[in-house]
Amino acid sequence: MNPPDYEYLRKLLKDNSGLDLSADKQYLIESRLLPLSRKCGLPGISELVQKMKGGSASIIARVVEAMTTNETFFFRDKVPFEHFRDSIMPEMLKARAARKSIRVWCAAGSTGQEPYSLAMCLKEMSAATAGWRIEILATDLSQEVLEKSKAGIYSQFEVQRGLPIQMLVKYFKQNGELWQINADIRAMVQHRQLNLLHDFSQLGVFDVIFCRNVLIYFDQETKINIFNRLARTMEPDGFLVLGAAETVVGLTDVFKPFPDKRGLYQPSGARPASGAGALAMPKIAAMAGR
Repeated sequence: MNPPDYEYLRKLLKDNSGLDLSADKQYLIESRLLPLSRKCGLPGISELVQKMKGGSASIIARVVEAMTTNETFFFRDKVPFEHFRDSIMPEMLKARAARKSIRVWCAAGSTGQEPYSLAMCLKEMSAATAGWRIEILATDLSQEVLEKSKAGIYSQFEVQRGLPIQMLVKYFKQNGELWQINADIRAMVQHRQLNLLHDFSQLGVFDVIFCRNVLIYFDQETKINIFNRLARTMEPDGFLVLGAAETVVGLTDVFKPFPDKRGLYQPSGARPASGAGALAMPKIAAMAGR
């Protein structure tokens, strides 16, 4: 891959997905895009770039999907789900007792393991949540991974990663070498394609937001912008859950750490800095989903 093509791809990916690749990640682009080039009937990445420069929105969309990381597994890192069960839900059940409704957003839902892990947690609390309306919304940039999430079908390898055997037996049905999560669990999760770089205020207001292991790919300005907009999309006493390598500290004061709970934050009540609310919208209309 020649340097001009690499720089073109770096800028396109940053503009359309927030992915901020350093100057030494050519190998990553080659490993993801060479197979895509062949699927598109093209000999190499240079020809793929020419198609994109020619305005092929479908090729651009496929390139962005190929480059976004969808690594995930059930109950990933365990601690956030312990926070959900032991800290977030007890607080929410008290605070929302009058309206008996809670909205949860998984802002990078990928192939569904995170939102379905939360749904199983809630199922385990069914005695405490009887009569409540609890909504889980899973969003992702990639329509392909959302379709997998909706189907809720996973390989033996995927269900062995992080999922307790008791929950596998209780909440999944086996079909040959595949496992499908039960229909009642699938029905607890709604899906929507969404780009975090775009305006997401139309989603409404949430009590709990899981935004894990996605902001690590963004530059500082983009992280600050997303944090500020997340704060506007959250109830004043809501909860934000970040990945183990992510933090708001040193970036924004609109969230404050929850005492003694790693990765757990709440709105601080501070207002975002003036002008920090909106990124320039990507130019490719085909990506107006995530």
